[in-house]
Amino acid sequence: MELNLKRPLLFFDIESTGLNIASDGIIELSFVKVLPGGETRVKTWKIKPWDYVNHRVIPINPQASEVNGVKDEDLVNCPKFIEVLPEVASWLEDSDLAGFNSAKLDLPLLAEEIERVREYCLLRLKDETSAQKAQEMLDLLEKIDLHNCRMVDVQNIYHHFEPRNLRAAYRFYCGGKDFENAHTAEADTLATYEVLKGQLDRYKEPTEYQQEVLTNDIESLSRFGSRSKTVDFAGRLLEGENGEAIISFGKHKGKTAREVWLTEPAYFAWIEGGDFTLDTKHQFARLKAQYQKERKESLNRPATATELQDLASKFNTGKLF
Repeated sequence: MELNLKRPLLFFDIESTGLNIASDGIIELSFVKVLPGGETRVKTWKIKPWDYVNHRVIPINPQASEVNGVKDEDLVNCPKFIEVLPEVASWLEDSDLAGFNSAKLDLPLLAEEIERVREYCLLRLKDETSAQKAQEMLDLLEKIDLHNCRMVDVQNIYHHFEPRNLRAAYRFYCGGKDFENAHTAEADTLATYEVLKGQLDRYKEPTEYQQEVLTNDIESLSRFGSRSKTVDFAGRLLEGENGEAIISFGKHKGKTAREVWLTEPAYFAWIEGGDFTLDTKHQFARLKAQYQKERKESLNRPATATELQDLASKFNTGKLF
């Protein structure tokens, strides 16, 4: 069925450096504009993610690269968002918006990028050499009001009519009927067991549209669909290379817990007194104890021959006589 439109509907999707709206940036922005009458226009930009405050590129989180396949070096020659914003604004003009799960990430991130440009231009007004261009950009931004755009989130419609809950899963995998006594612990548990068996039956062979299969092996099933192994149940700590715990949120996102403990040990005290789960606090405390033990052991052990040689080299250079 074709859409009944009174004004253009702009479908959009964003790939970004990560999921933190306050600190991550857009690396790809795609628009599909459907006009009343059915005409369709498509435009996609590759964008160099830019920190306007520190005047540097925003690095792509490795976990984001695993998902979107884009690396920092792929964007070296791409324009910054501020450079494509006039064209983006022309596509947004007089349009409603649509996307898949876009209301939670894509729309807020697009708005954040626009506000970053606004803040940058307000600062540039103080510079006579750039004041005119800054004012022109600010005048353009006044025409963009994402809060007043109607937003169709297709995922919301999908989840409303096809709920992702145990009852829906039982109907889908176990013959199309509801199970009795739903939401009692025993009935839900038995239904979950039947659903897993149904999933193994359904996904045991690849199809034209689904090449991935389920292996009837607990080790494989336990890893299925998980991109990162969490250290704590809340996912505040992720397991990185060589088993190092990596902080997944806040100002130290992407850093190892070891690095943060060495440079800002007070952060661990903040976690201990903060609004975090007891399990998260326990894992930070465990890591702190581990790092303290390692430091103590390193101070008490004899120096290696290499360390002694390095120390001697420092003292033997720069002699006055």
